[in-house]
Amino acid sequence: MKVIVLIKQTPDTAQLSPNMDGLALSAEGGPRIVNPWDEYALEMGISLAEDHNGDCVILSMGRPTATEAIKTGLAMGANEAFLLTDPAFEMSDSLATARILAAAIDKMGDYDIVVAGKSAIDGDTAQAAVQAAALLDIPHLGYVAEVKGVDFAAKTITVVRALEGGRETVTSSLPAIISVLKEIGEPRYPSFMGIRRAAKAQIPQWSLADLDLSADEVGVAGSQVQWPQVSLPPVQSASLDLIEGDPEEAARVLADKLLAEKVI
Repeated sequence: MKVIVLIKQTPDTAQLSPNMDGLALSAEGGPRIVNPWDEYALEMGISLAEDHNGDCVILSMGRPTATEAIKTGLAMGANEAFLLTDPAFEMSDSLATARILAAAIDKMGDYDIVVAGKSAIDGDTAQAAVQAAALLDIPHLGYVAEVKGVDFAAKTITVVRALEGGRETVTSSLPAIISVLKEIGEPRYPSFMGIRRAAKAQIPQWSLADLDLSADEVGVAGSQVQWPQVSLPPVQSASLDLIEGDPEEAARVLADKLLAEKVI
C-alpha cells in the first residue's frame, strides 16, 4: 500500500507586517513553513501507512529550499520524498501545478491514495488537488473530516465530508485523491530520531525533463491565471460604540443604528 502526500512550502503568514511586500514574500522573501493544512495531510498519510503496513511518500513542488518543508514531513514519519523543481515551473497557476503533480504521480505509479490539505494559505484556491484528480481520471473527495475505513482488497475508501449543511458519508473507489480538514487528526510532532533521519535524507529532485510534459504546459506558458500584484488589504479604522440600557432599549438603539448604516 502506498500513500502519496502532497505538501507545499508557503510563507509564514504569522510573520506578516504592514510594511512587508506581499509579492516579494510570496516569491522569495520571508520565513517559510510547511503549509499548515498540509500538516494534517501528513498526519493522515503517515497514519494510513502505519495502520496498513504501507509507505507514505511526500511529493512537493517548489524551489530547492522546499527541502526544509519536506524534511519536516520525513521527521514526522514519512518514508521517502520527491521534490519537483525547475525554473520552468515558476509562476505556474493551479492548473499548471496540477499537470506537474499529476505527471509526477503517474511516474511514481502503483499508489492507492493521494492526500492533500484543504488548500494552500498563499494562493488559497483549493483547486490543484481537484484538477490533479481530473487529469489522472480518479475520484476526488474534498473537505474530508474523517476516514471511516479503507478496504485495499476491494479498492474502496469511506470518508466523512464536513459540508456547510452537515456531514456526508461517501464511499469511493481507489485510487483517489482526498483533501482533508483539521478534524482529520492533530498533526504529530517530529521525533528526535525522525529529525536525525530527515537531516541525512537524500531527496530526489525531478525537473521538467523527468516528466512527460512540454514547456508550454507549465509555468507562465501553461497558466491561464497570473498574479501581477499581491498586497495586504488597506488598514481600516474602527470605533466602538457601547450601547447601554436595558436589553429592550439596547436592541432598539442597535436596530436603528444598523438601519442607518444600511447593514439591515
